[in-house]
Amino acid sequence: MRKKQVLIFDADDTLWENNIRFERVIADFLDWLAHPTLDRAEIRAVLDDIEAANAVTHGYGSSMFLRSLGECFERLHERPTTFEEQREINELAAALVDHRVELLPGVSETLDNLGGRHKMLLLTKGDVEEQRRKLEASDLGHHFESIHIVPEKNVDTYQRLVDAYGFTPSRTWMIGNSPKSDVIPARRAGMNAVFIPNAHTWSLEQSELDPSDERVLRLSRFPELMRHF
Repeated sequence: MRKKQVLIFDADDTLWENNIRFERVIADFLDWLAHPTLDRAEIRAVLDDIEAANAVTHGYGSSMFLRSLGECFERLHERPTTFEEQREINELAAALVDHRVELLPGVSETLDNLGGRHKMLLLTKGDVEEQRRKLEASDLGHHFESIHIVPEKNVDTYQRLVDAYGFTPSRTWMIGNSPKSDVIPARRAGMNAVFIPNAHTWSLEQSELDPSDERVLRLSRFPELMRHF
């Protein structure tokens, strides 16, 4: 694999921390909600269901998340939020408006190293403006020959990318932390994949991987890429 490969990188929770910021807001929301009969796990299950539905119709990102918090409150209390309650929910999620990013360890140095040998692209899903702001704050954009922000990452997404650039799938690798969005659809499109798990990966991005699939490289840390490519 030291010969030139096409390396396609995920962004959120692969290059920088992302979901942990949402998890902190959810923890504060559960503390604030204080439902009289449901415990935290039961409330979280309701919120997960609402987020899964909203992701289909409203996409990903902080706006969808804020909408989901409000809908969760309304479903559990069986009434609309008051102006004051919505203001408090907005304040809980205010930290998400800050688009400063925390790079994961070794990311910048690893991209510097790999860029001299391989063709590198960025493929991320979510709200276009939100993802652009995070990418600008990361100062990583110059590493990539092209940047693609899409509403969803599925088999068609990967197939269109392969077709548009004429990539050879056997020499193309999708690198990310999400089994659901990064690994499984890339493999179904005939590409290889590198799975780098993040302890804070969103629960809705989890899925079982085939342990016998030899075209999925499993690493524990981002800098380990330099040992393989």
